Amino acid sequence: MEIWLDQHKFFDQDHVDRAVQIEHEISEISDDKGDHELRFVLKNKQSDHTQVDADGNIVGDATISVRDIQFDGIDCDYLVTTVAEYQHDFNGTGESTTQKFYGELGCNGTVSLKFSCPFYTLS
Repeated sequence: MEIWLDQHKFFDQDHVDRAVQIEHEISEISDDKGDHELRFVLKNKQSDHTQVDADGNIVGDATISVRDIQFDGIDCDYLVTTVAEYQHDFNGTGESTTQKFYGELGCNGTVSLKFSCPFYTLS
């Protein structure tokens, strides 16, 4: 799992197996006003991380849940699931696709949330 703000990677962990709380100050960027992109990247998921029964149904899976996102103390979970996009290729088993993001990464890919600062000026 990686987390990026624009071109700045501020989280990189090869194996995430428990809840992790991450805080990041946008002021760490030299120019905090204007347009930005927050990205969550699921990487290195292997086929053995998903258990499939004899009928092809997924009965167990390794996923990453993204929740409790806040900007300046404002809960943004609804905003994230409304405007964020999830791009992936079903871990190499399908065509590349861009879908709405519902809060969970199950395939290697990237969730992108574009926003402007100051955040409270979003229309």
